[in-house]
Amino acid sequence: MFERTFLLTHQPRDTRWLFTLLGILIAMTAGWLIGNFGPLGALMTVGLPVGLLLLISILLEPKVGLFVYLNLSFMLGFTRFIQSDSPLGLAMDSTLMLTLLSVLLNAKRMDWKQLRYPVYFALVFWLLYTILELLNPEAPYRPAWFYHARAFSLNWFYMATIMLVMPIRKEDIRLIIKTWLIWSFLAALWGFKQQYIGLAEAEQRWLAEGNAKTHLLWGQLRTFSFYSDASQFGAEMASATLFSAIKFADEKRLVHKLIYLGLALVFFWAFAISGTRSAFFVLVAGFPSYLVLRRNMGMIVRGALVATPLLAILLFTHIGDSNYHIYRIRTALHPSEDASFLVRLENQQKLRAYLKHLPFGAGIGTSADTGARFSPNHFAAQIPPDSWYVEIWIETGIVGLTLYLLMLATMIGYGTYKVWQIKDPWLFKLMTILLANFIGITLMCYSNPTLSQFPTSTMLYIACILFTTCHRWDNVTEKSLEKVMA
Repeated sequence: MFERTFLLTHQPRDTRWLFTLLGILIAMTAGWLIGNFGPLGALMTVGLPVGLLLLISILLEPKVGLFVYLNLSFMLGFTRFIQSDSPLGLAMDSTLMLTLLSVLLNAKRMDWKQLRYPVYFALVFWLLYTILELLNPEAPYRPAWFYHARAFSLNWFYMATIMLVMPIRKEDIRLIIKTWLIWSFLAALWGFKQQYIGLAEAEQRWLAEGNAKTHLLWGQLRTFSFYSDASQFGAEMASATLFSAIKFADEKRLVHKLIYLGLALVFFWAFAISGTRSAFFVLVAGFPSYLVLRRNMGMIVRGALVATPLLAILLFTHIGDSNYHIYRIRTALHPSEDASFLVRLENQQKLRAYLKHLPFGAGIGTSADTGARFSPNHFAAQIPPDSWYVEIWIETGIVGLTLYLLMLATMIGYGTYKVWQIKDPWLFKLMTILLANFIGITLMCYSNPTLSQFPTSTMLYIACILFTTCHRWDNVTEKSLEKVMA
């Protein structure tokens, strides 16, 4: 009797009406978005559920946020196709903040002792200095600080905190490298399409908005792919060339050798059509740095025997000058004959006189595009920096530039010390490549603001933490090392 009464009073309720109502509301919302925003509304209709899922995933696992941020860094250049900087730019900032929040929410799983490394202390010290720059009396418009502080110190500090405390495995490192190479390969293909097939309408519009003066030289297109500009594209392709060429030399299996050889050739030609001469120094500095880091005299001699004739041909001959891209690379080795380089030196002379009595600079946010936007009449905004280090010098003074260079030197020096202690052969080779690439990019930044631009900045933020704390993944003992070497 009791069972019959229970079944009669607890019949499952028909909830189909609820799902019907929910479906109608979703359809009405989608129709309203599409009707008012067009294609963007359609993207929002699809993107909102995906965004909600990503939000939950990132809060539950910060590693998801790291990889979403990494991929968004490569996608940022696509904003020229939707004529807006807000969707992806806002998504990137939100993703980084959410990932940092996730780290705090999952604090019990994080290893907070990892924040004791010298590299982190150097970043914190630089961050504090940039925060104090808010008090710089020379700054004409203080809110501009927030626009440049992200590239100067904030993003690097956030990423370092996440990378240090989060439990990262070797598989995660492999995935980071694969993600970088896949995006670089796609970028190279898109660059070839631009150079040999033609530009999309959005890309032509981007050139017409004022970018043609730097990307169309003597009737030749400086390929920029789906990155912010040709300089960023050239830097990425030079970095990928360096990585692939070294992997080609190190790999033992023929199949892997052929894959990396093919990638190296693709990336090198993509670098050539970018017309970014300064990116050549990623290779010029990166290869010798790698050879020295390996501490193998045989490799150094072989590398010198290969590199010396190639550099001699570029320096002392005119072989290949009929090809514009080869000629452009050659001019990088003759800066005294380059009119644009001489103009840069002249601008630096003017800045030296202006900054002579400003040891703390003109204030963060006073130069480059941000300065031109918020304080166009300020002296710092009227001279293009044309260099990442010059930009730091203008905005933070000789004191700030010195601190910044000391921070980079700390990363390179401490990274070298830690890399030389690694016993795992795979990890040692990978970390030496990342460190060599970091050295190459820091040299290139004398001529370009590459270190502040996506996706190179994101990759370097990640790489510097990897090679300065590489012992975390060095689980090879002396006995297992003997087996590997045998």
